[in-house]
Amino acid sequence: MMDFPLNISQWLMASLVIIIGAVIQGGIGYGVALLGAPLLYLIHPQLIPAPMIIIGMTLPLLILSREWRAVRPRDVAWALPGSLAGTALAAALLGSIAEDVMGVLLGGLVLLAVALSLVHRVPEPRPAHLVGAAGLSGFMATITSIGGPPLALAFQNVTGPRLRGTLSAIFVPAGLLSLTALALLDRFGMTEILLGLSLLPAILVGFWISGWVAGYLDRHWLRPAVLWLSGVAGMAAIVRSVI
Repeated sequence: MMDFPLNISQWLMASLVIIIGAVIQGGIGYGVALLGAPLLYLIHPQLIPAPMIIIGMTLPLLILSREWRAVRPRDVAWALPGSLAGTALAAALLGSIAEDVMGVLLGGLVLLAVALSLVHRVPEPRPAHLVGAAGLSGFMATITSIGGPPLALAFQNVTGPRLRGTLSAIFVPAGLLSLTALALLDRFGMTEILLGLSLLPAILVGFWISGWVAGYLDRHWLRPAVLWLSGVAGMAAIVRSVI
């Protein structure tokens, strides 16, 4: 019989992190992976990246079912080759680094994601931008489960429906690519599937709550707070790995 890696306290803490992340994502458009990944790593390293990728694909699927009419197929067509290249590069790196380096790599990429989230001025997404952003997104997602910031940066000046629909149409197949790469590296199996599935109720609860409270969340202080907390958690992941 397969042992479940989390005890009840760890599962409850992880569920709370996911619920809060989903509520925040309902308010500012992101938060589940950026906030959740470094905190889940501190709760139990095995929660990153595959279980978090499973969790993180749930919201895009829900959004895509609502915003599919706004999807730009051309944007998706340009982005997916970049995702494939970034995922392949991440897989090559993961196959050659020691397990105890993962915390440092995760923490560094979390800080990069925070930095990208602070950039405000970008041009209209063009093919070269989409390939590059999707490549960085695929690389970061495969290692840390955080793939949103590079693509969100590329699309930040487009309309809301196009942003949500097109990003969701990219994230779902990109997540499958990342999980396939992790499976080939023996980093995605039944244990990771069980971990991801065990936290799906939390993201559904958070998504439901966000529908009630998103309009009341003050984005002026919430967004900087999320970035600050994510940065601190990323630094903590680095410190945990080097001491």
